[in-house]
Amino acid sequence: MSVLRSMLVLVMATVLLLGCGRDGDEPAERDAAASKAPSQDSGSDRGRGAPGDANRPDPDELESLAGRAEKEAVKESKARRPLLGADAGWPQCRKGLGIPARPTQGQPMPLPQARYVILGLTNGPGFTRNPCLPWQVRWVRQRGMLLGAYAVVSYPSRAQLAKHRDAGPYAGGTRIGALRNVGYEQSRANLTTMKRAKLKVPAVWLDVEPVTIWEWSPNRRANAAVVQGAARAYREAGYKIGVYSTAHLWELIVGDFSLGVPEWRAAGETSRAEALNRCGTAHSIQGGPSVLSQWVALNRDQNVTCPGVNALPWFGKP
Repeated sequence: MSVLRSMLVLVMATVLLLGCGRDGDEPAERDAAASKAPSQDSGSDRGRGAPGDANRPDPDELESLAGRAEKEAVKESKARRPLLGADAGWPQCRKGLGIPARPTQGQPMPLPQARYVILGLTNGPGFTRNPCLPWQVRWVRQRGMLLGAYAVVSYPSRAQLAKHRDAGPYAGGTRIGALRNVGYEQSRANLTTMKRAKLKVPAVWLDVEPVTIWEWSPNRRANAAVVQGAARAYREAGYKIGVYSTAHLWELIVGDFSLGVPEWRAAGETSRAEALNRCGTAHSIQGGPSVLSQWVALNRDQNVTCPGVNALPWFGKP
């Protein structure tokens, strides 16, 4: 609810309190009608309000409504200020877990000042699982932080393409259709991971960047097909989606392909100031509005919500 809406509620309350009598009656007509009306002072009617009082709003109720509207406006105003957060995933799992190509590192979890934490669903590429996601979900909830989710999208191996090419909603007889199905199935696997970890969020961010060992193909249209299929699966499951990348990496991988969705932009090992600068239109990834920006500091991925954006709808409650 905006501040303007709050003011509107207050104005309406004032108007209703000032209004009286029958609709359309001019003051003089009401006075004349009142002078002809029989007295209401007798017996059983004593103590009752005037006949029109039943239709008049309760002043206390209107005051309460206006107060709630004002509180909502203040809450939304605060939500639109840049909020500090973080993201975490398989690198923050204790050592000794993960797939051989992506062994976990035991890196530190987010700083206590973080208001939200976006958790990675994969152990690097698609069709892998963050090995300590259930623990990370509990860790975030115990600290009262908001929860978010992201998942890496990756180009499939030959074995994965053969296994999943006909599994999704696209015609698997063509290479593009088969690749879309693979992306679709990557997301379905991530949805299962979320369910097992009891991670309830309203949205999932698609992480599109180079993945060592699982490199993207040189065919940008083919790469875009995987991303397109991944996006569809989340949408069909009722989730909002956004993309995480940089303008350079996105163009390198999928060319001018666009989902037209909100963006989470990466600034690398820079600063909070530079991360906020990336919220500007000059750093657009695929034409969508900026919601979040990330930078690396203190051996952590730190994030900030973009100014003027209410990013809270992207997160689940603790």
